[in-house]
Amino acid sequence: MKFISMEKETDGEIKNFMPNTPMSLGFGVAIKNTIIDLSYGHSLSFLKDDEKGETKALDFQIHHYGKKFIIDLFIQKYHGFYTSDQSDKNTQLYPDLNIQQYGAFGQYVFNNKKFSYKAAFNQNERQLKSAGSFLLGGGVYFTKIGSDSSFVHKSKNSLRNFQFGVSGGYAYTWAINKRWFTSGSATMGVNFGTERINDFGKQKIEIYPTFFPRISVGYNKENWSLGLSYINNLIFSSFSGNDTNNIALSSGNLQIGYIWRLNSNPFVRNKKSD
Repeated sequence: MKFISMEKETDGEIKNFMPNTPMSLGFGVAIKNTIIDLSYGHSLSFLKDDEKGETKALDFQIHHYGKKFIIDLFIQKYHGFYTSDQSDKNTQLYPDLNIQQYGAFGQYVFNNKKFSYKAAFNQNERQLKSAGSFLLGGGVYFTKIGSDSSFVHKSKNSLRNFQFGVSGGYAYTWAINKRWFTSGSATMGVNFGTERINDFGKQKIEIYPTFFPRISVGYNKENWSLGLSYINNLIFSSFSGNDTNNIALSSGNLQIGYIWRLNSNPFVRNKKSD
């Protein structure tokens, strides 16, 4: 289930804009250390709530988990959102609201000899001992938000934002036993941005916080694996620091994967992290 949602805070009032996209059943592609999450499949329509309107979405994500570097690419275009109260009632539709986000994020894994992102998210190798690593990197993002009339930000019905910056964090995998593991990482950073890339040096530069958590749980056998992973990239397209005119975008995916290895015992031959 891939997603993008928006939290808009204006003068202390918070609204969460959610897409009405149910979980989908389909196929993705994993090539060595790269997961391409442009999945073509059929949405499980019985999970869709018709009272929450219709969302049209194009969501293309690439997540590369290398030994030393991890890279995330996002191309997301969503049209049609809704809001509701804490009890998921009193739904209000925003069919004209559209959000587009293009992003690239990368990090360096310092303790790459003992900690393995590949074991946690690709499951093409196994980390036999619990270990963690510090992370350092950054990202660049371009966002467009607009509507006919339902979205208003600083007296406008649209918002453009370009930002880039640095981040740091820590990742850790707990090897419960030879089969089970759980892994988590959290990255925080600061981005610098403005409305357009050509405005740098001409207009005031804004500062935005960022947060990027990842969680995975898995079970490994020689010929097959089962895993649950969740990533959520949180950035701000507008941030005042005083609870006025704040706009946060949360994007990522939740995935349950079953892996069957077709060639003979490649999992056993892969280098194992220790």
